[in-house]
Amino acid sequence: MNIPLRGAAPILLVLLVIAVLAAAAPGAAAKYELTYSSFFPPSHVQSKLAEAWCAEVNERTDGRVKVYFYPGQTLTKAAQCYDGVVTGRSDIGMSCLLYTRGRFPLMDFINLPFGNPSGQFATAVINEVFDTFKPEELSDTKVLYLHAHGPGFIHTVDQPVRSLEDMQGMKIRCPGSVADTVKKLGAAPVTMPMPEVYQALKKGVVQGAVYPMETNKGWKMGEVIDYTIANYKTAYSVGFFVVMNKDKWQSLPEDVRSTIETINAQWAAKHGKAWDTSDFEGFRYSLSQGNSVIGLSEEESKRWQQAVQPVLEAYTERTQEKGLPGDEVLEYLEKRLNDFREGSFSSSYVDEER
Repeated sequence: MNIPLRGAAPILLVLLVIAVLAAAAPGAAAKYELTYSSFFPPSHVQSKLAEAWCAEVNERTDGRVKVYFYPGQTLTKAAQCYDGVVTGRSDIGMSCLLYTRGRFPLMDFINLPFGNPSGQFATAVINEVFDTFKPEELSDTKVLYLHAHGPGFIHTVDQPVRSLEDMQGMKIRCPGSVADTVKKLGAAPVTMPMPEVYQALKKGVVQGAVYPMETNKGWKMGEVIDYTIANYKTAYSVGFFVVMNKDKWQSLPEDVRSTIETINAQWAAKHGKAWDTSDFEGFRYSLSQGNSVIGLSEEESKRWQQAVQPVLEAYTERTQEKGLPGDEVLEYLEKRLNDFREGSFSSSYVDEER
């Protein structure tokens, strides 16, 4: 059967022109697919935040960018995550800076026993230091943002610790350069990434471990420890990177990059707040398992603080030998700590919502 096209032809012509113009518009029909590797297990709050970042990028770019998230070391191992991004094995990666010991000497300040008061403080300061000092050590990737956990404490199995003498000779798991702090406290450091710690504690390979309170729930460590020594004066943090392959970043259109940068600034603050919220959950979970939290006396706490002072001094010496402004970074850190103690601390990297 023949259908007259006299009326339909103009409509078809208009549709054809629209389709051609749409295809010719820069980036209009482009789709960018990215991979994102992380060592955090899928159920961890930091994995959930990463997944939320992926969804936010997809939504705010109107579906032009799709990010596939691979948690639990399914794409790259924790210690290989950064190099995996550099070489393009993954487009984006999140892991610990100190899992590659010695590679990020200036940013190692965040792992020092400086008396870390909170995850929001540590997250703000690590981003501020990066923005201010612009360390070359991260220049082989595009840094999306950084974040850092709350106060890092010592947690032990069977043996309570109330003094430096109690620490002598204990095998304590720690990440990377935190080993220096563990040594100064008299224990024997055993370095290993977080995914290996549960079994190491359960099997008695180590007698304790250092990590923030959130780990007792986030990594289920509360099931295998008995005591937490909550000494805030020597509390450290661990810095986490969220970085992207530089070539892949440059391949994105300028408007997409601008959108992602806006999201990054918001998400850094979300991570800091999440660390603090999950610390409280970790406290509750650990107590629900029958564990005890030990607070040191003021006198004993000062002894610990004096014992680890050489760790901060060694950081200054190491960085100066490399021509890096480690002394300036510690001065900046102390200034921000004073702001926090005086109640005047504020930062664009802190989520002010309550």
